[in-house]
Amino acid sequence: MLIITKRDYRGVENLNQDSGIIVAMNHNSWFDPLVMAQFMWDNNRPPRFLGKASLFKIPVIGWLVWGAGQIPVYRESRHAKIAVRGAVRAVEKGEAVILSPEGTLTRDPNLWPMEGKTGAARIALATKAPVIPAAHWGAHLVLAPYSKKLKLFPRKTMIVLAGKPIELSDLYDQEITGEVLKEATSRIMDGITNCLAEIRQEKAPEKRIAWTKEKP
Repeated sequence: MLIITKRDYRGVENLNQDSGIIVAMNHNSWFDPLVMAQFMWDNNRPPRFLGKASLFKIPVIGWLVWGAGQIPVYRESRHAKIAVRGAVRAVEKGEAVILSPEGTLTRDPNLWPMEGKTGAARIALATKAPVIPAAHWGAHLVLAPYSKKLKLFPRKTMIVLAGKPIELSDLYDQEITGEVLKEATSRIMDGITNCLAEIRQEKAPEKRIAWTKEKP
């Protein structure tokens, strides 16, 4: 990463929380986990990424993701709380858990965040830990969405901005209903989108596109 990219880090002071944190990021390239991992390591918050539990069962790959400190997400679980139990434990131990609430590469044609899923909100409400919205820009220039062709040179600048923690304290003591999760998720996605708008110096769309598994 030091050889093939340049870096522009902003808002790093927001990572300096006296607790575990949840970093919620946008996702527009298969290259962006490397960008966010370097951002976190460079700022003394070793990252713990969430990954599908099925990855951990694959020979060699499973060993690698365990060794890299990834956390399995049990999407097949009937209980959503159980699906993120590893992330909850990591945050409670004071670690930095990184995830993309979108759950997949954005389907927005202009690479703005889509609507999010509720995983980040569930972890936040279970732990009451700070949720740091983060946006990056530049990974898509190295590896375009759904492309397998790397464009390493000339070197691209990876811009990463970490925002101030999302205000969720008014939701902590409420029953965790679908509406509460929807509200928390909306605030988290607003934070990510605002960070990306600041980086791009553009106005984000007024409405995020709905989450979908279908590729554009």
